[in-house]
Amino acid sequence: MYVVKRFEDNPVLTPNKNHYWEEFAAFNMCAIKKGKNIYGFYRAISAVDKIITQKQTSIIGFGKSKDGIHFTDRAPFLEPEEPFDIHGCENPRATFFEGKYYVFYTALSGFPFSSDNIKVAVAVSKDLKKVDERHLVTPFNAKAMTLFPERINGKITVIFSAYTDQPPAKVSIAQFDKIEQLWDESFWEEWKNNINQHTVDFRRNEYDHLEIGCPPVKTKYGWLLIYSHIQNYFPSPEGLDRIFGIEAILLDINDPKKIVGRTKGPILAPEESYELSGYISNVVFPTGALVTKDTLSIYYGAADTTTCLAYVNLTDLISSMYFKTAVDYSFKRGLSNPIIIPKKENLWEATATFNPAAIYLKGKFHILYRTLSDDNTSFIGYASSLDGISITERLPDPIYVPREDFEIKKIPNGNSGCEDPRITQIGQTLYMCYTAYDSIGPPRVAVSTIAVKDFLAHDWNWSKPILITPPGLDDKDTCILPGKFEDGYFVIHRIGNEICGDYLESLDFGKEIINKCIRIMGPRMNAWDSLKVGIASPPIKTKYGWILLYHGVSKSHNTYRVGVVLLDLKDPAIVIARSSDAIFEPVEEYERIGIVNNVVFPCGIAVKGKLVYIYYGGADKVVGVATMKLNILLDSLVRGSKFNKK
Repeated sequence: MYVVKRFEDNPVLTPNKNHYWEEFAAFNMCAIKKGKNIYGFYRAISAVDKIITQKQTSIIGFGKSKDGIHFTDRAPFLEPEEPFDIHGCENPRATFFEGKYYVFYTALSGFPFSSDNIKVAVAVSKDLKKVDERHLVTPFNAKAMTLFPERINGKITVIFSAYTDQPPAKVSIAQFDKIEQLWDESFWEEWKNNINQHTVDFRRNEYDHLEIGCPPVKTKYGWLLIYSHIQNYFPSPEGLDRIFGIEAILLDINDPKKIVGRTKGPILAPEESYELSGYISNVVFPTGALVTKDTLSIYYGAADTTTCLAYVNLTDLISSMYFKTAVDYSFKRGLSNPIIIPKKENLWEATATFNPAAIYLKGKFHILYRTLSDDNTSFIGYASSLDGISITERLPDPIYVPREDFEIKKIPNGNSGCEDPRITQIGQTLYMCYTAYDSIGPPRVAVSTIAVKDFLAHDWNWSKPILITPPGLDDKDTCILPGKFEDGYFVIHRIGNEICGDYLESLDFGKEIINKCIRIMGPRMNAWDSLKVGIASPPIKTKYGWILLYHGVSKSHNTYRVGVVLLDLKDPAIVIARSSDAIFEPVEEYERIGIVNNVVFPCGIAVKGKLVYIYYGGADKVVGVATMKLNILLDSLVRGSKFNKK
């Protein structure tokens, strides 16, 4: 898992209304270090010329910075002057290689623009003060070329997108013995005759479109490549949204055509206002990456208008991708999963057993799982485990049954009962929050308590349940945090598609119930959790904050995945850090196929030693368990929370 965080003062570069050549846009920056300075090359679009046919022109601008954030001395670096770029210079990518700086760019030789006049060119500079030479590189349609910063097995190596305007584009690699071969037309004529031998296809399906983003970053695990992955660029049968995302891939250090790791989806997608609105709305496009200690800074264009900056911890990102380490950076399933399945002989749990609460007490993992009877009534059953993975005890009868009118079935065979329990210990009392549903009205949350000593003795002396959420609202996914805060006891719940909370003076629910929705977090546009979010299990308290797992549902495929946030220790309504990737998702058949397909839904969590155990429903049918090291979960969140703190 990893946390990608935008720079809090984005954008870092905006159009300058006083410079005609960058009056309209200043975006897609590639930054490069030289001594104590950072130099940024970026695409600049001019003000509108009301006389000429081509109303605006792109050139390559240039700025200098001490901190990689504030760029001064902005001036043109490359302007159209050669026949191959006379109509524009776009989207630079700069690499220092064997004593010189090579700035690759998209060269436009004609207008209107078409595949015949969009190619790759390169400018060469010894000192970044002037351009010593420039050359047309590809004699065919291509974009987004970048140079590896050192030879690979003695070969000069570039990676780029070939035939971007004659789809499908091909991500391609070319290697040379001498730098002059880069602009040797005869080399490229021979190369393109065997183009399929030089391609690396990391599309997920035929509807996606790729463009190379930043120059490759060398790591001990391989070459890290940040690139543009456009989902559903070509219309799909499902009519899914087109999403311009930034992704990462890891290429073998000696064979860059071999993939050794990749992200599962976008590490960044359009979400902020400056990404959603602009010259080309709803676009993020990476063109530069710098490493400082263990922080990767990603420069990207936002809505083809401004340049923005985002940060991610390099170790977390690569460890989540690399095939040898990725298993530790997400939850790992128990080998005996599913650990609880329906029992046909018990009518109360004949249809499904899923979405369990869990708590670790007196050397034992206690699992309170939701069941579905043959007439679709939800009960709560009990099982326990000594090792957290295999079930050692399972009771034949439910430990909690619908008792009150608000959870008694009103429609024959309709869903009703006590759903999705979550349990919290406060003192010597266990508080169980669950969704109460009568098959008619909007579901509400009820709370029932039991003494710890009774619970351990299997004396199921549950208190009379009390509804704690307002009437008339679909309110679910609730837990009480242990301990009292300055403003009272904090209760997390979900209304609609957002997670919210409320402070209560006491836990006497006969006198006070939830009456506020203090927004904590909501869905993220264009991400894996774009449709709705809700808590998974009660949070874990640490000295750095509360670790809260949550479920997120994607707009595209209605898949339930799990993410994690770090909440402020003293005010858990404040989010300090949020994982960019899902740390658990449906993979196994029992998670993909069931009553509701493609669901992992944890309601239970327990910590023992160095491991976090989550207990989850798979496809609303069975119970599974998965584990992850607590330090990886916490450290990634803490590192992500420190970005922007100068």
